[in-house]
Amino acid sequence: MQQLFDIFGYGLCHQLPERSLFAGGFQLPVCARDTGIYLGFVVSLALIALLSRHKRPTELPSLPVLILGGIFVSAMAVDGITFYVGMRTTTNDLRILTGLLAGYALPLVAVPIVNSQMWRITTAQRPLNRVGDVLVWLASLPLAFVMLRTGLKYLGIVYPLLVVVAVLVTFVSVNLVFVCFVPRFDRAADRLRDAWPQLFMALGLTIIQLAAAGALRLFLEGLA
Repeated sequence: MQQLFDIFGYGLCHQLPERSLFAGGFQLPVCARDTGIYLGFVVSLALIALLSRHKRPTELPSLPVLILGGIFVSAMAVDGITFYVGMRTTTNDLRILTGLLAGYALPLVAVPIVNSQMWRITTAQRPLNRVGDVLVWLASLPLAFVMLRTGLKYLGIVYPLLVVVAVLVTFVSVNLVFVCFVPRFDRAADRLRDAWPQLFMALGLTIIQLAAAGALRLFLEGLA
């Protein structure tokens, strides 16, 4: 199982043990920061879908929410860049937190884009369009951090499996945008069960991308 996890995340992450989390005796497929990004994306995606009440918003969030998302992504960039240039040290807790913040921000843009491309019937509104929705979304962040840092590791092998699922969901969500550029699939689905061809195509693209990333890393390491 550890070999399968390593192969899965090989093209996505450096997989350094000292910058990674362990659960049930297994090193997670990606590092602490990437774990925060991918699981944060899935949690935020689920919350936005729940708070949107199945209305499929197609507009970008309000400017304050977009700025907040930009701050979240910038926090991860600052933590990573300042560490790599030697200005300061960082910890796995900070890596998880800043990755989680970035992962939370990405669906703010991904959700309206996918909705506008995929569904036949949509709603011209913004995700997190009410103050209460934004507060619920923000309030879930500390809970998500605690779950990632201390809670989920007690699930043993289920934890790395959840990370695998989170990576697939993240890539499939992004690839749906490209799949729906195909005229046949552009705004062609009414329900999730109608969208299985798009989902399978997006999953196929994801598998190709992960394999290509792994092959590229293997090639570059061979050159080095």
